[in-house]
Amino acid sequence: MEAPVYYPIFLKIHGKRCVVIGGGQVALRKINALLECGADIVVISPDLHPELSQLAEDREIKVIYRDYESGDLEGAFIVVAATNRRDINQKVADEARAQNILVNVVDAQEQSDFIIPSLFRRGDLAIAISTAGGSPALAKKIRTRLEQSLGEEYTLLLSLIKEVRSVLKEKGIVFSADVWQDALDIDLLVRLLQTAQKEKARSLLVSNLEESERRLRRKDNI
Repeated sequence: MEAPVYYPIFLKIHGKRCVVIGGGQVALRKINALLECGADIVVISPDLHPELSQLAEDREIKVIYRDYESGDLEGAFIVVAATNRRDINQKVADEARAQNILVNVVDAQEQSDFIIPSLFRRGDLAIAISTAGGSPALAKKIRTRLEQSLGEEYTLLLSLIKEVRSVLKEKGIVFSADVWQDALDIDLLVRLLQTAQKEKARSLLVSNLEESERRLRRKDNI
């Protein structure tokens, strides 16, 4: 059977019911990632990792202290099966699929509707790396390299771009994606932000946008 090609997507799960079956170390990693996105998490497991017990005590997650039972997935947006029992994980996957709920079965790509990439964040900037399940270790290694090369200045750069876009939009000025691509002198903008020259970086970006717009218009008219 030919290996599937995955469609990369970022899901908005804030406030949505996400059910995790299992309460061990693996479940903890998945739950922490879901919490970062504001999910409404229900954990079903007779036993919990100590950190999950603390999250339950702090009311960060809801817990049903028993084994998985049919019907537990009712109303779920996504499901993660993270037990150490293949038979239970298979039952979870089967029920999720019957209800058209997306399911991830840990370490069982063939049973999953989606896989979870290796991810790191810089504020609103999120970069996900996937090897389609071929080598999570390689994905993590690549992520680590990117984390080392993309510092907090990229958070500042994204914030600056969002500010500029918002101001321009209020003025009724919209630049095409091609203009933005041409105008973003990332290396220079990052250097300015690293040296606390935000206003200079802002002026440079606006100037670059205006010049790129003129240049691309001239090119189109040739």
